[in-house]
Amino acid sequence: MTAAREIDIALPHLRLAAKTWGDPSLPPLLALHGWLDNAASFDRLAPLLCKYFHIVALDLPGHGRSGHRPPGAWYHYVDYPGEVLAAADQLGWQQFGLLGHSLGGTLAAVLAAACPERVGQLLLIEALGPLAGEAGQALTQLQRALGQRAALQSKALRIFPSEADAVQARVQANGLSPEAARILVSRGIRAVAGGFVWSSDARLTLASPQRYVEAQVLALLEGIGAPTQVILAQPAPAFLDEAMVDARIARVSGIQVVRLPGHHHLHLEDPQPVAAAMLAFCGKG
Repeated sequence: MTAAREIDIALPHLRLAAKTWGDPSLPPLLALHGWLDNAASFDRLAPLLCKYFHIVALDLPGHGRSGHRPPGAWYHYVDYPGEVLAAADQLGWQQFGLLGHSLGGTLAAVLAAACPERVGQLLLIEALGPLAGEAGQALTQLQRALGQRAALQSKALRIFPSEADAVQARVQANGLSPEAARILVSRGIRAVAGGFVWSSDARLTLASPQRYVEAQVLALLEGIGAPTQVILAQPAPAFLDEAMVDARIARVSGIQVVRLPGHHHLHLEDPQPVAAAMLAFCGKG
């Protein structure tokens, strides 16, 4: 089964949309995409893995075709792991693998540490724990978030005259190829009068009111017990400081590190080497 199928997963407070590949009798693998991306992030990678795994790629809350959190709510980072776990419960998965890119990879790592009995293997792309803040910047971070939240109330959504215009915006913002951008955009827009707007919740663009400090992130990573592989793009993006990443890698026992040429969305731009590395790590093929 290499063709994707669409499913819905009902949580108590919202509905999650998802794409799934592979026979349901195969080992389960829950895939989590990056910030402001969606489940289509895995459209090129999942078909290369689904001979060996039953893959379910979520649209995280507020992303893609999933529901938005209730009015007045924030997109607190700490809410995501519980929602991912609830999705696995709805799927009937007691133990499963996690595949995560960027934001999804940070969530996968935190969930694997918090619930080691649930996560059988951990496959990370361009992520190993959440972005951290400085303790001395906590007040500034909170003030920034509150200011952005107030300003968002009066901010109109940008309308793109055509899907092609939205694709071009993603190309310019992320350095994606037009084809990779089109894959993400096709699932990440909705039609309105006059064109298209992003389907993602605008609240996702707000600064986080709180962040872990690096010492907390390191302590979390020490809780990971599942066999773990992290795939990193070369050259590394600026936000993944090399010294920070190396220090985090050192906290995960037995982790395998793979560095491949490419950019932050290397699994979408050039999935073959990523799939080969993952299958070799998992002893498949």
